[in-house]
Amino acid sequence: MNAVAPTPHPGKGQALSGPQVVARLAGLDGWKLWGDGDTLAIEKTFRFGSYLQTLAFANAVAYMAGQQDHHPDMLLAYRSCSVRWRSHDVAGISHRDFRCAALVDALTTPDKEGNALG
Repeated sequence: MNAVAPTPHPGKGQALSGPQVVARLAGLDGWKLWGDGDTLAIEKTFRFGSYLQTLAFANAVAYMAGQQDHHPDMLLAYRSCSVRWRSHDVAGISHRDFRCAALVDALTTPDKEGNALG
């Protein structure tokens, strides 16, 4: 089977420049650059008290990603989940990746009642 290059989706943005990515990373807690070249992405590893909490988090990220029509790579382990964002349709890191990273962070940030996944 031949691989087909992703087709850019209209209105989904464009890849950010290196300085733009570095500036945006400064505004996110714990996110870092991962990979290089064609694999460059932003990534953060979230740690949990149990395997079930890890799975609940991964499912919440999957649901949010579906709502955003933008899907991360995730690596699940016993009590951790790494989330990696990259916009394949623009061959780089885009504003959508940073927006989705902030949404993932919100899943583990306690609300007024102290409820959070993490």
